[in-house]
Amino acid sequence: RYSLMGGNLHISQLNKEEDIGIYQCLASNSLGTIVSREASLHIAYMENFKTQRRSPVRVREGQGVVLLCGPPPHSGELTFTWIFNEYPSFVIQDTRRFVSQKTGNLYIAKVEPSDVGNYTCVVTNTVTKSSVQGPLTPLVLRVDGVMGEYEPKIEVQFPEVVPVAKSSTVKLECFALGNPVPTISWRRQDGASFGRKVDINKASGVLEIPYFQLEDAGIYECVAENTRGRNSAKGKLSFYAAPHLTEKPQDVQKTIDDMLVWECKASAKPKPSYRWLKNGEPLDSMEHDRVQVNNGVLTISSLNLADIGMYQCVAENKHGRIFTNAELRVVAIAPDFSQNLLKAQTLARQGGDVLIECRPRMSPRGVISWRKGKEALRESHRVTVLDNGSLRISNVTKMDAGIYTCVARNQFGVASSAGSLLVKEPTAITSPAGHLDVTVGESIVLPCQVSHDPTLDLKFTWFFNEQLIHFGSHWAFFEKIGGRSAGDIMIRNIQLRHAGKYTCAVQTKVDSVSIATDVVVRGPPGPPVDCQVTAMTETTASVSWGPGMDNHSPILSYTIQARTPFSLGWQAVTTAPELLGGKQLSSTVNELSPWVEYEFRVLATNSIGTGEPSKPSKKSRTKEMLPRVTPGRVNGGGGGRSELVITWEPVPEELQSGPGFGYVVAFRPLGAQGWMQAAVTSPDASRYVFKNDSIPPFSPYQVKVGVYNNKGEGPFSPVTTIYSAEEEPSRAPGRLRARSVSASEVEVTWRPLAWSNNRRRILGYELQYWGERQKQDTASVIRTVGNQTSVLIRDLEGSSTYYMSLRAYNSAGVGPQSIIVNVTTKKPPPSQAPLKIMWNTSNSKVILRWDQVHALENESEVTGYKVMYSQDKHSHPSVVETNTTSLELSLPVNQDYVIQIKPFSEGGEGSSSQITIPKIAGSIAKGAAPESSPYSLVNLAALIITVRTVL
Repeated sequence: RYSLMGGNLHISQLNKEEDIGIYQCLASNSLGTIVSREASLHIAYMENFKTQRRSPVRVREGQGVVLLCGPPPHSGELTFTWIFNEYPSFVIQDTRRFVSQKTGNLYIAKVEPSDVGNYTCVVTNTVTKSSVQGPLTPLVLRVDGVMGEYEPKIEVQFPEVVPVAKSSTVKLECFALGNPVPTISWRRQDGASFGRKVDINKASGVLEIPYFQLEDAGIYECVAENTRGRNSAKGKLSFYAAPHLTEKPQDVQKTIDDMLVWECKASAKPKPSYRWLKNGEPLDSMEHDRVQVNNGVLTISSLNLADIGMYQCVAENKHGRIFTNAELRVVAIAPDFSQNLLKAQTLARQGGDVLIECRPRMSPRGVISWRKGKEALRESHRVTVLDNGSLRISNVTKMDAGIYTCVARNQFGVASSAGSLLVKEPTAITSPAGHLDVTVGESIVLPCQVSHDPTLDLKFTWFFNEQLIHFGSHWAFFEKIGGRSAGDIMIRNIQLRHAGKYTCAVQTKVDSVSIATDVVVRGPPGPPVDCQVTAMTETTASVSWGPGMDNHSPILSYTIQARTPFSLGWQAVTTAPELLGGKQLSSTVNELSPWVEYEFRVLATNSIGTGEPSKPSKKSRTKEMLPRVTPGRVNGGGGGRSELVITWEPVPEELQSGPGFGYVVAFRPLGAQGWMQAAVTSPDASRYVFKNDSIPPFSPYQVKVGVYNNKGEGPFSPVTTIYSAEEEPSRAPGRLRARSVSASEVEVTWRPLAWSNNRRRILGYELQYWGERQKQDTASVIRTVGNQTSVLIRDLEGSSTYYMSLRAYNSAGVGPQSIIVNVTTKKPPPSQAPLKIMWNTSNSKVILRWDQVHALENESEVTGYKVMYSQDKHSHPSVVETNTTSLELSLPVNQDYVIQIKPFSEGGEGSSSQITIPKIAGSIAKGAAPESSPYSLVNLAALIITVRTVL
C-alpha cells in the first residue's frame, strides 16, 4: 500500500486504524540528512446512528426543553440541522429555537403547542459530504398544567478559556431557556467596543470574530435576560500564534579548531522552545564542554571533521513547530599564503612602532615563526611575535631595516612569505605653536613648516575647531600659500566667526604630526542685551540695557536709537547724560513727542567700531499733554455764495500730544474786535466752511486756527487775512465773433468784462463749441486764464459748421452765456501732391520745375506753393513761397539736399512731394523724380555727369 515517487509518499487503500498519524520526510545525500516539517494525516468518516427510536420527551407548555442529537462515531468537522415531522420541513432558528453546531442539540427556550411533533437530527460530514439521520424524537405536551414564568437558564455556553489562533475565525455560542423567551446580548469585560468586523447574530445566539488578532483577546460575557431576571456566562479568548522564524542560521564553512555560533530565533505566543537536529537526529549532547545549546543559540567549540553535517533548528510551542536548515563544513588545509602574501614593502618611522601582519590560510592552526634575512628572528623587549602570528617591532631603528620572512607549519605542510621593511626619518613641524591676536578685516598667515624624509610625500590638512577646512567657494576666506614642504594658509578679511583653534595636520605614509594655533579676533562689540523701558513721561523715557560681548576690546560708549510708527527707520535721540560711557547701562531719553508709541534699541562702540544693535525694547507710549503745535499754512477763500472757507494743513498724528485731538477755528471781519469760534473734532480735517446769509461777498476776514485735545486747548496759529466767497459773474461777454482761418482752424474773439469790483472778480473765460450734428451738452470746452480776449480752435473738420458760446468764470462759478454764433470752416487743401518734379544744377544754382496741382471739387483752389529745403531730414528747413510752378534756388552744389514741395490754399497746406539732390563733383547736372517715386534718381545724375566728362 506504500510507494515512494521522488520525494512523494503514496498510500493506497487508506485504513483509518493503521494510517492515521504524523509523517515526516527525510532527505539525505553524502553531506548529511534533514527532516521535513510534520504532516498530520486524518481520515474522515462517519458511521450510522445505532439507535433507531427514542422515547418521547414530555414537557409542559411554557417550559424549556433540550433535544439531544448524540452524533455517531466520526472523523472530520460536522454540521447539524433538525427535521420537524418529515423532510424537507427543517427547524428554523430564531430567538426561541437554537441548534448548536458544537453538540448538535436542539434548544427550545419556551415550548408552544405548535412545537409538538417528531424531531430528527441530521448530521453532515463537511469532508465526505455525506449525511446521516438520527432516530425520531417525539415531543409531547403534558396535560398537568402550564409552566409559569421563570428567570433565564443558560444551557449553551462556551468554555472558560478558548485558545484562538492568529488570523483565524472564532464563533462563540450562547443560548438560554426561560419564560418569557430571554434576549441574548454580548459585551467585553474591559468595556471595549466591538469592531465592525465582529458579527453578532442575536437571532441565533452566535458571536463571530473573523481574522482574530491580539487586540481581540480578552474576557467575553454573554447575558441572557427576561422580565423575571438575568443570567450570564463568561469565557476568555486567549490569543496564540504558532512559531514564525525571525532569524535563521546560514550555511558556513569553518576551519579545524575554530568555533561555530548559530542563532535561531522565532516569534510565537506562548514563547517557543528550541531544539537542534544533526542529520535528522537530536544533537548529541554528550560533549557538554564542546557543544552548548542555550535558548536557540548553538555553540560548538574546537571544531573537527566529525562536526560536518546538516543541522536543523526546531522552534515549537503547543500550537505548532517550524524547521530551518543550515550546512556546516569543516576544512583541513596545509599553510597557504596565496591569498594573503606578506606586504612586499612596509614603511616605518625611526623611533616608532611597526606591525608586519602574517595571515596564512591553514587548518588546523599551526606554528608561525619569523626570519630576518637567513637567520631566525629572536624575540626581545622590542621584537614580539603576537598570538595571531603578526610581528611587532617597537622603537624602530635603522638597523631593523631588511627582509623578513614568515614561516607557517601544521601537520599538513609548511609555507612562507617574505617582505622588506624600510625605515624612514620622522616628520617634525618646525613652526612653533602659537597665539595670534588680530582685528576684524585684517589678513593673517598661519604657518606650518616641516622637516621630513625627502623620499616621502607630504599631505597637509587644516582643521578649524576640529572641523575640516575645505578650501574653495564655501571657505572663500581661506587660501593655501605654502609650498611642497610647507602648509601655510592665509585668512583674508578675517571675521569674528573665524576666532578659534586652527590645527595643521601633516601626514606621510609612515607617520603624522600636528600643531595648533589659537586665533583671537577683536571686533566691534556684540549687540547689547535686555533693552527695556523702565519709565515714561510726556517727553522722556528711562531706558536700561545689559552689556553684550565686547569681542576682546573694551566697550567705550553706547548710543540709543528710537523708532515710532511715523519715523523713517531708526533715528538717534538726545540722552542725559549726552555721552554714554562704556560702563553706563541706563539713560534718560529727552525731547520725545507726547502720546507717541516708541521702540528703543542700543548700540555699543569700542576702539574697533560700532557693533550690531540690540533687539528693540517693547513698545511704550509717552504720556499725553496739552498740544503744542499749531496747523500750518492757514488760508482760505472761494466757496459758494455767503460762505467763508478756511483751510489749513493738518497737524501730524505724532505732534497731537494726546487723544481727542481737534481744531478751534476763529474768524472775524477785518477791523472787528471779537472773534467767532467753531470746533472741528476730526484730527484729519483741513478746512472749515462758515455759511451765513449776512456774509458780504468778497469781504476780508481775519482767521486763525488753534488746537486742543483731552488735556485742554493749545495755542493758535498766526492771524492771516482771507476773503469770503465772491459772486458769480453777472454779465455775459459781448461782441463774440468767429472767423475761419483754414479748413481746420477757427479764431474766436470777444470784448472782455471789467476785471474786478467789490463783489466779484473775473478769473477767465470758458468757450464751448460743437458741430452741427452735436448737442450743446456734449460740446468741447476751452478755458482761458486772465484777461485774454481771443482763442484759436484747432483740429476741426473742413467745410463744416460749428457753433460757439462764451461765459466768464471765477471761484464762485460761471456767469451767464453769451449769444451763440456759428462759423463754417474753409474747404480742405488739395490732397494731390506736386508731380513730375524736374531739377538741374548750374554752378551754385538749383532750378526746380513741377506740374500744376488741380484741386478737386470739394477742395479749395491752390493759391501757391511752399518749397522747403534742408541738408538732411532732421535739420530745420528753409522755406520759400511761390505762386508759380518753378523756382530757382541759390545753393552750394557740394552738399546733399532734401527738398519738399507742397501746395497751399485758403484751406491750408496740402500734401507734399520730396526729392533728394545729391552732392555733385561737376558743375552741371540734371535730374527728375518720376511720378511713381518722390525721390531723385541719383544714379541717373551720376551717369549724365560721367558722359559729359568723357565728351
